Amino acid sequence: MKSRFFPFLLVAASVVAWTGAAGAQSADTTRGRAVAALKAEADSLAPLAKSALTRRFLDTVSELPTVAPRTVYHDSTRTRYWTAAQRAALSDTAIRARVLDESFYYYTRYGSPLAYLRPLEILAGAGLSDVTAKHIADYGYGTIGHLRVLAAMGADVTGIDVDPLLRALYSAPSDTGTVRGRRGRAGRVRLITGSFPGDSMIAAAVGEGYDLFLSKNTLKNGYIHPAEPVNPRMLVNLGVSDSEYVATLYRMLKPGGSVLIYNLSPAPNQPGTPYKPWADGRCPFPEALWQGAGFQVIAFDRDDSPAAHAMGHALGWDRGPSAMDFEKDLFATYTLVQKPAP
Repeated sequence: MKSRFFPFLLVAASVVAWTGAAGAQSADTTRGRAVAALKAEADSLAPLAKSALTRRFLDTVSELPTVAPRTVYHDSTRTRYWTAAQRAALSDTAIRARVLDESFYYYTRYGSPLAYLRPLEILAGAGLSDVTAKHIADYGYGTIGHLRVLAAMGADVTGIDVDPLLRALYSAPSDTGTVRGRRGRAGRVRLITGSFPGDSMIAAAVGEGYDLFLSKNTLKNGYIHPAEPVNPRMLVNLGVSDSEYVATLYRMLKPGGSVLIYNLSPAPNQPGTPYKPWADGRCPFPEALWQGAGFQVIAFDRDDSPAAHAMGHALGWDRGPSAMDFEKDLFATYTLVQKPAP
């Protein structure tokens, strides 16, 4: 699973807030701003939602709750995190506090959760018309926003990640469990922190019986099979061989279930420049490996850059001080495979 070093971020600085503990009171004035920003993003993305599924996804954004600032605690290396209750049981005086506001709650370090619109549109084009009662796993979810939207649409969603910050951040009882949508639908959010599937206990907790396994910006070839030596913290450690990983996905899916790997990447690595593993967004598992495991390959490393550019423009990635040149620095590919139905 991916280490938390993720240099290719599509995050607007204005929506991510880290403050010291003394900033809690002032941070509370930001409550509601992130939800308002997400609603505005949903409006901007609306022309790109061509299916009933994605239109419902954007419409359900309005059901996201506002969130008060919350405090997490971490060590000096920011590799371990604790909730306030966990911190009270520790004697270490070097532990530091951070107050995270609503913007960080929804955007964390990875940008808008509404960037999941494009993967959902691809799935809709492949026949997914509704997520009600569907069991969905998101590998490397990064932020809870899209998980709560899918749950409000009626899905049972399991988010999998290695980041200990996410475990501390999303620790309130209201963050997970049953999520009821305004239209009478009810889904569920589960969050699992740890190495999947290398840790057998994590694999058992994730379980089987899924209709969809989704991963965005995590299962990149550069993260798993880097072409040059890099700091291991930049990489994704699956904990198993490629063939075991693909076989695990096959087992955990219901017949007819799908795997979608969707990756946004910057310009490809150039000779003579520092190697960027995140720039190699190809699927890390060969097409023959998917087929050998029993999957039907619907699309393999298919270019989705034009659609990603349209989404990025709607989200404002090409504007402001950190504006991107999409033609030179935003590329998208996806791989979609399906476990055959009987």
